[in-house]
Amino acid sequence: MAVDFDSKEYLEGLDKYWRAANYLSVGQLFLRDNPLLKHDLTSDDVKIKPIGHWGTIVSQNFIYAHLNRAILKYDLNMFYIEGSGHGGQVMVSNSYLDGSYSEIYPNISQDEKGMQKLFKQFSFPGGVASHAAPETPGSIHEGGELGYSLSHGTGAILDNPDVIAAVEIGDGESETGPLAASWFSDKFINPIKDGAVLPIINMNGFKISNPTILSRMSDEDLTSYFKGMGWKPYFVEVADPEKHMPVHEDMAKVMDQAIEEIKRIQKNARDNNDETLPNWPMIIFRSPKGWTGPKQDLDGNPIEGSFRAHQVPIPVDAAHMEHVDQLTNWLKAYKPEELFDENGTLKSEVRAFAPKGEQRMAMNPITNGGIKPEPLKLPDYKDFAVDVSEHGKTTAQDMIIWSNWLAAVVKENPNNFRAFGPDESKSNRLYSLLDEGKRQWMENIKEPNDENMAHQGRVIDSQLSEHQAEGWLEGYVLTGRHGFFATYESFGRVVDSMLTQHMKWLRKASEQSWRKQYPSLNFVDTSTVFQQDHNGYTHQDPGMLTHLAEKKPELIREYLPADANTLLAVGDVAFQSKEKINLIVTSKHPRPQWFSIDEATNLVHNGLGYIDWASTDQGQEPDLVFAAAGSEPTWESLAAISLLHDEFPDMKLRFINVVDILKLRSPERDPRGLTDDEFDRYFTTDKPVIFAFHGYEDLVRDIFFDRHNRNVHVHGYRENGDITTPFDMRVLNELDRFHLAKDAVLSIPRFAVKGSYFAQRMDDMVAKHTAYIRENGTDMPEINDWQWKPLK
Repeated sequence: MAVDFDSKEYLEGLDKYWRAANYLSVGQLFLRDNPLLKHDLTSDDVKIKPIGHWGTIVSQNFIYAHLNRAILKYDLNMFYIEGSGHGGQVMVSNSYLDGSYSEIYPNISQDEKGMQKLFKQFSFPGGVASHAAPETPGSIHEGGELGYSLSHGTGAILDNPDVIAAVEIGDGESETGPLAASWFSDKFINPIKDGAVLPIINMNGFKISNPTILSRMSDEDLTSYFKGMGWKPYFVEVADPEKHMPVHEDMAKVMDQAIEEIKRIQKNARDNNDETLPNWPMIIFRSPKGWTGPKQDLDGNPIEGSFRAHQVPIPVDAAHMEHVDQLTNWLKAYKPEELFDENGTLKSEVRAFAPKGEQRMAMNPITNGGIKPEPLKLPDYKDFAVDVSEHGKTTAQDMIIWSNWLAAVVKENPNNFRAFGPDESKSNRLYSLLDEGKRQWMENIKEPNDENMAHQGRVIDSQLSEHQAEGWLEGYVLTGRHGFFATYESFGRVVDSMLTQHMKWLRKASEQSWRKQYPSLNFVDTSTVFQQDHNGYTHQDPGMLTHLAEKKPELIREYLPADANTLLAVGDVAFQSKEKINLIVTSKHPRPQWFSIDEATNLVHNGLGYIDWASTDQGQEPDLVFAAAGSEPTWESLAAISLLHDEFPDMKLRFINVVDILKLRSPERDPRGLTDDEFDRYFTTDKPVIFAFHGYEDLVRDIFFDRHNRNVHVHGYRENGDITTPFDMRVLNELDRFHLAKDAVLSIPRFAVKGSYFAQRMDDMVAKHTAYIRENGTDMPEINDWQWKPLK
């Protein structure tokens, strides 16, 4: 029998389903027992400290119910992203109603006992979070930090042409910089190849204690704003909070218009190969904050429709039961006896309003590792290697070489690999990738000034927003696809909190046995601190290394390839990995090439290595160990070794190149870490170590802190910078060859006296360098023309 989804009877049934979600949401906030109110509430039934948020819950449940109706009416492949902060009951309540929660967690059964557990666990020790966390079926979006819902939704529908991401956006969230920037997402969605996002602004008028900006704007002004941004807004408003059927009718009508418009756009584009930039629909839903909840507080101030509804709206807990009637009346207003049977099971006539199987938004495969995830087909990186027949003789630009390989990756993976970044791909030398993959851009393309642009591109870097690029990448990899984000090193820090949130997501998701694995998120820092010769001090910050090193070690990898071949080998390892954040710090400027592709492969697979051709201690105890992590640190360390060997040929030097910096940590802190015996074989137990490092020095000092050898001299970034020459950046931070060599000779007791003149000569070279660059504006010939000579 056909269902009339537009009938009054259907909407009345949908209202029951909505009330059931609301009842469960209040119960989760307050109750730990007596879920069906079979007796008067006692202090044992109420949580000692109710924790959570109420203000957005009912309007979200309303939106969710109408999305379910749209799924059934139009046979949609749709999932839900909850943008409002800390409304975790919504996705839990709705997945419980459609049965998916109990399928995943059988102990939360579809009866009174299961409902009691559902209520108690919410925002409770040992339970579930108060936001849409990885424990929640259907979630790909951690709701703790606001601003990324629309970016995540857009990333998820790229290359998923049949999917609609229904993105609920709080009007408070709309005020964040990332969310405001994400309205430009429509400029990058291709209606032929990609799916669609349906943004739904949940406009309830208030934040924690302030009104929201959007809610004080008229419909006319909002229409002008969003129309100018390329969207077509539809409005729904709760005219009377006590009368629900009129707003059900309005939302059903508007939801139908939005879905039918999306289908028209896509049909026209796909039938006619029409890639014209459309005006995608969106919905603005005005409702009172805390709708259907308590009306006034004890002082007579309004709760519903005010900021007072934001968190826990009434003062009822196990120790304060004086006003428990408020809670009881609130719960009973949803008429649970009409919704659940005597056993606490949702009545079948109510359950009928939920989709079935994988059409349930909580069970859509896209929210659990992707619809049809496939591993990357990676071309052999060795085919793209630089010929390093003589160490240091060849000069190349690492990112250009890597880009050649990336172009082949795109060619092999036309539907599940993308590159993201904030208008820096060309500056970062990804030339071949841009030539092969093109930039996706749905506005008009005006050649010849618009370069490497196409409506169906594989690179999205045409919006100058780190938040957008990172958000798109997160949405893309969380739905089973692969990619990387490349940016200037210092401005990667703009999104370091996003990486923190992603790490937290990975950590909690890994604890859920039902969660599938995700491809790793690859984050490339280039245009680095030690070569910002035209941007200066503002563009100098290698702190992402330290930031991520503080996170869960099993989820973080930090790679510092010294040259192009090492970068190729890193890319091969990183792109094959799962559930990691891979930070790759690399150079884009002309650099000496040090390692053959086989040497580079061994370095990457081991994490570090003894470099015999740059060491003079073969088979003997060294006088000193040089270690380098990064492009410029390797270059300067080798130059310092050359200086020392020329002057002190009997000095026994050992050179260690480090690619995977966190591999140096103790196994007590990082399961992959070197044992003490392994560490000592590289660094000895007591010999001085000169460690040249790309980042802030304390990260290396921390690594050596619990090792036997504490005799380490770290040369890294010391927060000294300016608009200056590349080599002078190293001099300013004492990472240059002269400071390294001076420190080395003075740290070896048997060379300290006879090496004093050498130390003075190093100081003289620094002074000569300083005078030269101020006169000529470039580095000295002996710096620019220096080449490695094999050690005798």
